[in-house]
Amino acid sequence: MSNWITHDELNAMIPPGATVYIGGSTGEPQHTLRQFQPEGPCHFFQQPLAAVNKLDFSTFGNGSQQSTCFMTPALAASAAAGRVHFIPMQMRAIYDYLRDRQFDFALLLAAADIHGELRYAMNNDYPGAVIGSGTKIIVEVSDQFTAPLNALPVADSAHFLIRGITPAIHYPVAEIDATSQRIGEHVASLIRDGDCLQTGIGAVPAAVLAGLTDRNDLGMHSGIIDDAAMALIQSGNLNGAAKAVDTGKHIAGMVLGTGALAEWLTTENSVIFRGADYTHDPSVIRQLDNFVSVNSAVEIDLDGQVNAEVAGGRQISGTGGSVDFMRAAKLSKGGRSIVALSATARGGSVSRIVTRVEKLTALRTDVDIVVTEFGIAELKTASLRERAERLINIAHPDFRDELRSTL
Repeated sequence: MSNWITHDELNAMIPPGATVYIGGSTGEPQHTLRQFQPEGPCHFFQQPLAAVNKLDFSTFGNGSQQSTCFMTPALAASAAAGRVHFIPMQMRAIYDYLRDRQFDFALLLAAADIHGELRYAMNNDYPGAVIGSGTKIIVEVSDQFTAPLNALPVADSAHFLIRGITPAIHYPVAEIDATSQRIGEHVASLIRDGDCLQTGIGAVPAAVLAGLTDRNDLGMHSGIIDDAAMALIQSGNLNGAAKAVDTGKHIAGMVLGTGALAEWLTTENSVIFRGADYTHDPSVIRQLDNFVSVNSAVEIDLDGQVNAEVAGGRQISGTGGSVDFMRAAKLSKGGRSIVALSATARGGSVSRIVTRVEKLTALRTDVDIVVTEFGIAELKTASLRERAERLINIAHPDFRDELRSTL
C-alpha cells in the first residue's frame, strides 16, 4: 500500500549521504524536482537527454555528486569541476548496473492511463531496474497527462506517492534538411519488406522512416517511438506481422515526440513499452529475423570504427544503446547494422570520415554498412583496403584526396 506524502515530507525523508536515482529523459518528475531540497549532500544518478533534462543534481546541496552514463551541456561545468562523473556503459549494461547498485531512493514519474491505472511514463527504460532492489520508490503522480496504454504499471511498486503537475514531456521533431533527406533516401533503399527496424533520434532517422511508405509488413523493436514511427503504424506499413516474437506489436522503451504522439499512445494497444533489459537485449533481438539497426555517429574512420560520443576532446553524449543494437543485428538472421551520418561537420569544414576516430565507441566488426549523403559503403565482407576505399568514396569530395593520401 503506497502512502501519499508532501514535498516537505520528501525533503525531510532524504538524509545526508543518500544515494538517489532520478528518472531521466521523458520520465523526469520535473514538478517534484522543482520542490526538492535535500537537507545535505547526496549522490545522484540520472540518464538525461539534453533537449529535455536541464538540471545538474550536483548543485542540489553543498557537496553533492552526480553520476551519469550520458553527458549533456547542463552537466559540462560540474564534470570539469569533478562533481559530475561520467561512466562509459551501454544501455543493456546500465540496466544491470542500476539493478545491482541498490539506491536508497528513486524519484520517478507516473500518470493514470485511460482506465485509471497508474503507469510509469513516458520512459520505461530503467524503472524496473530500481524497483524491488530495496530502494524506496517515490513516484510523482501527474494529473497533467494520460499515460500510454501499455507503459509499465506502477501497481504495488511505489512506497510513496506525491501529487504533481509535470506535463507530458515532449521532444522536438527534427527538421529534415536536404542532407538528411538524401541520407534517409539511401538508408531507405536498404530496407526490405518484413524488416524489423531500430532507429535513433534526429533528422536522419526521421527521413529514413518517412521514406518507407511503399514497404510492407515492417516491424519495430527500438529504444524509442517517435512521430515518424507513429505515421508508419497509422498507414499500415509498420504492422509487425513478420516478427517471430511480439508479432503484431511494436516494442519501445520511451516516448520521444509531440503532443500528438503522446495523445495517440493513450489508446494505441499495439505499442508495448519495456525496460532496457528487453529492448536492448541481444537474446531477444536475435529471435527477430532481418533486424536492421540504424544509428548515427560523430565520426567514423577508414577501418570502420565509430566514435559516437566525443568531439574536440569533450564527452558530449554517451555510448547509449547503439552498440547493443549493432551487435544484436549481427546475431539476427538477415540482420544489418547501419551507421548513417553526414559527411562533414562545422559547416563543411571538417570531415566526419577520418583516418582514426578520437574515441572508440563501436568496433569495426560492429558495422555492416555506412551511409552518407554521397552514397553507401558496404563493409561487412570488405578487406581493410576495400573498407578504406569505399568509405573514401562516400566522404565529401573536398576531403577524398587527403584521406586517400593516408593509405
